[in-house]
Amino acid sequence: MAKPIEFGIGFLTGRTNICNIINNCYKDMIEQVKDYPGGVNLTIFILYDLEYQHTKREDFYTLKDDVYKKIQIKYITPEDIEEEKKILRSRYNLSKCEASLILGTGYARARNAIMYFALKRQIDYLLFWDDDEYPCANIRGEDNNIIWKKQNNILEHLKVIQYSDVTVGHRCGNMSPIPSIDFEEEINEQDFREYIDAVSNEVISWDKIKKYMNKDNAMTFAETDITEGKDKIVLKNVGMENWLYASNLCINLTHLDKIPAFYNPPLARGEDTFFCTLLTEAKVVKVPTYHFHDSFLKYTGIPKEKYPKKFKNIPLKDASIGERFLKASIGWIKYKPLLMYIMQRNTYLKDIEIAKEKLKHSIEKVNKMFPEQDFLCLVDELERYDEKVKEHYKEYLKTNDVWNRIKAQIKKGIKPGDIEKEKI
Repeated sequence: MAKPIEFGIGFLTGRTNICNIINNCYKDMIEQVKDYPGGVNLTIFILYDLEYQHTKREDFYTLKDDVYKKIQIKYITPEDIEEEKKILRSRYNLSKCEASLILGTGYARARNAIMYFALKRQIDYLLFWDDDEYPCANIRGEDNNIIWKKQNNILEHLKVIQYSDVTVGHRCGNMSPIPSIDFEEEINEQDFREYIDAVSNEVISWDKIKKYMNKDNAMTFAETDITEGKDKIVLKNVGMENWLYASNLCINLTHLDKIPAFYNPPLARGEDTFFCTLLTEAKVVKVPTYHFHDSFLKYTGIPKEKYPKKFKNIPLKDASIGERFLKASIGWIKYKPLLMYIMQRNTYLKDIEIAKEKLKHSIEKVNKMFPEQDFLCLVDELERYDEKVKEHYKEYLKTNDVWNRIKAQIKKGIKPGDIEKEKI
């Protein structure tokens, strides 16, 4: 008799909203897989970062008792990470610096840590799920109303991941944390376009943002066919034309040789981007399931089935909006040089200077829109990360060199899961 599938769900989080999501979605998680042939065991991994919003440890331990009874829960604590670094160094003959490239906090190292702990638990497939996303789709009704439909995010990945290396779902709701802007009154369109061009990356561009920015309060609606389980697509040219978000992303850990490590420059974003640049040999499939992206956490009632009848305008005067947009912009600007260096090496020097000029031209006008935030810091950050781009490129290569060495040892039989489950 075949053993049940071990399916992991990975949350890296700095927001306590994570407990709200799990407490209100765990029954649907179980319902999705209860009749799956051969059975499915679910394990939720929670790696929390107390520095992100200056939270307390106990804030992440408010799951309902019933959650623990029905699903395996594995918290990955700071102590766990430090202990595993020691094990990595001894078991895989890594230096202290090399172990720290794989395990830690921050977007990339946290995702790598979740992958590593999933391997320890002998997980077959691992679904990453962000703390500002819900497995629901907002569909535009005939009368321009909003129709809400729950999504079988686990089941749809499970149907395909066994025959793939990576599967990725769709995203609706807020595509990015960029608020609606009244051009001319707050800033003219050309100046804001220059700002977006300066911070742009593989998924943020003026053409994409302009399409939804002042429409439906910057919300994107789901396509009905996809919400009904249609339209599976094998993606070609991943990392050149097709880029993946790190949430609603499922990884086949039984095909570990095809799975690269995540990387981002220090304190930057882009871990999913740099992951994609190394998926050249992987079979990647887009599956028909949505996550609703609540980038400003304005719809936290959705997991409780409290669906909004209309979407709110996101006012610029709200201090939390400016703070969120600034954090996103900093994260984008810090990985822009490395992405350009990898993807357009021959024209890098020219292209980075163009980005600097556009940023310098537009930044003061953007800064005036958010009086409580200091967007001027982006100029220095772009200069600093440009100066360090070769250093970050070496670290990007080194991270995957270390990951490949770990994978080679696992292939030889020296596995993280050699310790019995009950001792982990």
